[in-house]
Amino acid sequence: MKAKSKLLIGLLSLSMIFSACGNNDKADNGNGNNQEVVNEEEGKKDGVLDINIASEPDSIDPALNTSVDGAIMISHLFESLIRWDDDGEGNAVLKPGIAESWEVSDDGLTWTFKLRDAKWSDGKEITADDFVYSWNRLVDPATGADYEYMLDMVKGYDEKKLDISAPDPKTFVVNLNVKCPYFEEICAFPAVMPVRKDIIEANKTWTNSPETLVSNGAYKLEKWDHNSTLSMVKNPEYYDQDSVKAEKLAFHLQDDQNAIYASYRSGDLDFINSVPQEEIQKLLDTKELKIKPYVGTYFVCFNTEKEPFNDPKVRKAFSLAIDRNFIVNQVTGQGQEPATAYVPSGVYDAKGAEGDDFRTVGGDYYSINDEDYEKNIEEAKKLMEEAGYKDGEGFPQIDYLYNTDENHKAIAEALQNMWQENLGVQVSLQNQDWNVFLKERKEGNYNIARHGWIADYNDPMSFIDMWLTGGGNNDAQYKNPEFDKFVKAAKATSDPDERMENMHKAEDILIGEDNVVAPLYFYNNSYMMKPNIKGLYYTPLGYFFYKGAEGF
Repeated sequence: MKAKSKLLIGLLSLSMIFSACGNNDKADNGNGNNQEVVNEEEGKKDGVLDINIASEPDSIDPALNTSVDGAIMISHLFESLIRWDDDGEGNAVLKPGIAESWEVSDDGLTWTFKLRDAKWSDGKEITADDFVYSWNRLVDPATGADYEYMLDMVKGYDEKKLDISAPDPKTFVVNLNVKCPYFEEICAFPAVMPVRKDIIEANKTWTNSPETLVSNGAYKLEKWDHNSTLSMVKNPEYYDQDSVKAEKLAFHLQDDQNAIYASYRSGDLDFINSVPQEEIQKLLDTKELKIKPYVGTYFVCFNTEKEPFNDPKVRKAFSLAIDRNFIVNQVTGQGQEPATAYVPSGVYDAKGAEGDDFRTVGGDYYSINDEDYEKNIEEAKKLMEEAGYKDGEGFPQIDYLYNTDENHKAIAEALQNMWQENLGVQVSLQNQDWNVFLKERKEGNYNIARHGWIADYNDPMSFIDMWLTGGGNNDAQYKNPEFDKFVKAAKATSDPDERMENMHKAEDILIGEDNVVAPLYFYNNSYMMKPNIKGLYYTPLGYFFYKGAEGF
């Protein structure tokens, strides 16, 4: 899933917490109420959890969202068959959601979900037909969902008419083409959360208004002031009322890190996960900024259909010229792991949690050792010469596109200098607001662009299959039948070793041969939270859950 302006919602592979200071003055909480800031350490106690995780979301339609920040908001408004819930220690684990139980056939191909008694926010009963509609809507080409391939393991996917059924209002049956080891995680993913057919067919802009955004999760939409605040209140129809401690959530929609940090320090915000670059080291030293696991990769994406990046030699040269250690040590400074490949550390291989992960098995595609950097540069120069651009001569002026964010800007400037000094090329930097940036990158209106991907489920396929020819998230416009062959072979088998072998071969082509992207580092995730607030939980897929929060 796309990470946003926090250097992919945090810029790292882990998450962080830091508490901040307010003062004893009255402070506006962003909702028009003046509240007393309790003291320099604690936040205000007004019953509203004020959060900043990103600017305006691209969409809060479960089928259309592609970003982590949007997924966090959606996961508070909607709930799927299975949900991420607190294990009691702040970690998210899979538990029954709208499905109170399920059975799997001996061959692993038929899943039968029994739905609990649950209601939509307008009081209407949730039925199995709601899931039949929602899943078929996701894969329907008319919907235009980038994540339509998320259900490609279900029979009927190729025909865009899934082999799913509702034999009665409380039973939802799914038939798979092949046994899928991560299907439970798919059933908790935001894109497959249920939506209401009657609501959507009557209102094209159904997500924009509390009157039409009918949801089934712990919260319902109270108000959405675009580019300002998205407010949610506790859903009185939610079946698990006891788990919802926070009565109201206010997501403040902005990406100016200095303003966000100032609002946190003044007490207007209770939770943030982006801070100005110059504050990071101090906050790490004081342990106000903390780090949690985050399974994802920050990378540079090349438009493989546009010259000069239609040449894999040029793409490889640009990748080899990057000093990844400098970026993580001198630019980001939050303990990220320099990337030696595309699929990050922490993703299961054939032996799952019991053995080596996909990265240790797959190995490195280039050296990140400081002593090898000069060798990398020499190879990069040789590749550029072979491509017809010796010492950068004749290389066209190109742009590097990134979404507005001080951290992304700092990385962009470092890359600009490395490419100019090492390859003799001129790269202009261009920043855009998040929603504009997503559209331009998706449509291929760029030379090089900032990118990043967070696992949607713990399996290398979450990173590999996005580059299939014609894929909704294939922003590199990449096409390679040999790569497609190995990905499809991995999807067609239930044998764990065969699956992983095919995905390793696919990554060999993606990075080892075609250099479609230039990975920079493996993420971690950062946040600050007022110390009086307790009860949050988190998954390394990047989702923060606030429904159990108390103390504000």
